[in-house]
Amino acid sequence: MSGDGSSGEVVTTGRGVSHEMLFHRFAKLILRGLMAILLDYEVVGLENLPQKGPLIVTINHMNFLDPVIATVLIPRDIVSMAKAELFNSPLVGLIFRLYGAFPVRRGEIDRSALRKAMAALKEEKALLMAPEGTRGGDWRLLKARDGVAYVALKASVPIIPMAISGSERFWKELARLRRTKTKVVVGEPFFLVPEEDKVTREQLAEMTTETMYRLAALLPPEYRGVYSDLSAATEGYIRPYKGDS
Repeated sequence: MSGDGSSGEVVTTGRGVSHEMLFHRFAKLILRGLMAILLDYEVVGLENLPQKGPLIVTINHMNFLDPVIATVLIPRDIVSMAKAELFNSPLVGLIFRLYGAFPVRRGEIDRSALRKAMAALKEEKALLMAPEGTRGGDWRLLKARDGVAYVALKASVPIIPMAISGSERFWKELARLRRTKTKVVVGEPFFLVPEEDKVTREQLAEMTTETMYRLAALLPPEYRGVYSDLSAATEGYIRPYKGDS
């Protein structure tokens, strides 16, 4: 993945590991320690996560902690999209980039972000995406945008849902000097498979909805928002992930 230099090259160590990735791995160790102090968290289904190969990890996004929790718990190299505003500060932007994040402009088709996402998947990394595109004000799922489905189709990679609940109480619990009880549930990976080579906007939207119902099913009912009615879920485009075969 490109650094912030104008050449676009990534500086690597003698063993071929980028300094960005070394920083990312070190940061994950520090953040895991902080999570143990600040959160009382439970993780279910982590064994569902493919250990290698390109992968999109989708999360619900309620709190600034959610992407941190996801990237720390996933035991492999992972990059993530983050809103472009976070990169306005040179120092903060540098830290985000070193941690494996890259900016995405919300509310528009950001072709630069799409290229970086595709490049990361081509390198067989995991890519973290929040389908809602923004944080829900009342912690419930919002109607998702089609970015996840679009990238998954274009790159022909599996998606795995990762549902996080409880993190929205972080600031209140911190003020009381209490650890925040948080639960993370990892579902089963799957592919989105179109019926025809050419996918319409309507079909892409249907794939997005099917993906979101997979995520909603892992959440407690009060978090499901616009995807509360699980009986309305369809799986016409979903196919199971069967590993490397």
